[in-house]
Amino acid sequence: MTTPALERLATLVQKRRTELRLGIEPAAKLGGISKDTWKRVEEGKKVWDRSYAGIDSALQWAVGSCLRVLRGDDPVTSEPAHDGVKVADVPKTDLERLVGNAVQHAAIATKGSLTGDEILELNRRVIEELRKEGVL
Repeated sequence: MTTPALERLATLVQKRRTELRLGIEPAAKLGGISKDTWKRVEEGKKVWDRSYAGIDSALQWAVGSCLRVLRGDDPVTSEPAHDGVKVADVPKTDLERLVGNAVQHAAIATKGSLTGDEILELNRRVIEELRKEGVL
């Protein structure tokens, strides 16, 4: 089923892909997804949320940009810097969520002895420190 949000995403994805002079197959390969999945997005059809991350990457958009478009916002372009590092202009409203998710995923990935409550507290403290530094 196509919705206005999916149609808008389809238009923006196709426009950006052509700006980058990519065909569907090469773009899909860059994003690590199938060409059929890419075609579904450009047809305005729903795909798994994890597929959108591949599209973000292939289009040189910051992670979460496709989901931002589906919420009515604009994609955020990430620009290559030096040594393969990408710099992204991420709104502060999204940055707090992204940092929080990164802290939680990193804490879980270490397979340490932190409890769920301790991970949430660690997350809270990281966010608090970033606010003190003016990052958030």
